[in-house]
Amino acid sequence: MAKKTNDYFGLDRLVSLILAIIPITSWVCGILTRFQDGHIVAAIIRIFFGFNIIWILDLVFMILEKHIFRLLEV
Repeated sequence: MAKKTNDYFGLDRLVSLILAIIPITSWVCGILTRFQDGHIVAAIIRIFFGFNIIWILDLVFMILEKHIFRLLEV
């Protein structure tokens, strides 16, 4: 079983931070990781709201909490 991480695709924190800074990559990686985790509703929400508030939340969480913003923590 793979190790569960909170960053994009289990990447290093620095790489995930760089991906989170760029809006397009943050949106695409956020959608793909939500589908990968099985959170379909969170992925659909990310499709519609990923370019505004969720992108800002990703940046804040990545800098302060060292993981990306998750609607549902499992």
